[in-house]
Amino acid sequence: MTADVWLPIPPDEIDGLPEGPDYRFWNGGEDFPADPADCAFYVVPYMKPSPLCVRPMGRMSNVQVVQTLSAGIDHVEPGLGHLPAGVRLCNARGVHEASTGELTLALILASLRGIPDFVRAQDRGEWLGGFRPALADKNVLIVGYGSIGEAIEDRLVPFEVARVARVARSERTTARGPVHPLTELPALLPEADVVILSTPLSETTRGLAGADFLSRMKDGALLVNVARGPVVDTKALLAELETGRITAALDVTDPEPLAREHPLWRAPGVLISPHVGGPTSAFLPRAKRLLVDQLNRYVNREPLRNVILTTGASTG
Repeated sequence: MTADVWLPIPPDEIDGLPEGPDYRFWNGGEDFPADPADCAFYVVPYMKPSPLCVRPMGRMSNVQVVQTLSAGIDHVEPGLGHLPAGVRLCNARGVHEASTGELTLALILASLRGIPDFVRAQDRGEWLGGFRPALADKNVLIVGYGSIGEAIEDRLVPFEVARVARVARSERTTARGPVHPLTELPALLPEADVVILSTPLSETTRGLAGADFLSRMKDGALLVNVARGPVVDTKALLAELETGRITAALDVTDPEPLAREHPLWRAPGVLISPHVGGPTSAFLPRAKRLLVDQLNRYVNREPLRNVILTTGASTG
């Protein structure tokens, strides 16, 4: 049985790795650390472009597990068709909730309270007063109510919002209240002062926030995207922003990164952060804990966490 484990973090920096596998460090360098055919457990480099991440996958003929360090798996999907049947693909649920929840609240508060305007005024030495909206008493809609959506709601609670509505692919009930299916979005959008996108990118969600979605948002509403850039139709968003009817706070964009001349940089009412929801000081300790847990499970033949799909398996 092949026993190579490819890690994007040097193995001597991870305490608690189980004995047995041969650990190979690879974080996207030109040279592979060993023959990809001997890799049994592939941990995908973090925050690297998709072509780099999938480059060794076509040669991983004996791989059994592909583990991402991101919540999304869209960057490895192009390589899944090259893998043998039975490979388990796992995501990093539990790693990014704290960081992404923090950034979501930071973007909301900065946008509502006008922090970018204050920073520009400070550069000019100008005392810029005025009346700004608060997050308190606002209706918030979270589109994509997985673990990150839950973490965002955890952080919304102390801010005395009037209501949180939740939307996911499937209807269900949680301790905090109902989760509505995507089919109910048209009725929920006009009621929301803040609309947060935290959904995975899939064929269902690609372009979800298009012209119809955006037109249903109430005047003065704020759109926050901490999901993936293509969840929003950039052309449709630009059209709405130019009217001044809604505002936006975007940690992700389509395309990404934005070219210097892209009109989104200069659109009115938009705050852009450069895809920094995950990469913070909170990432590494949580990523290491996940890898130690997963690899111990793997070595001991226990069920893995966060299995998103198994290659070659019927989806029904």
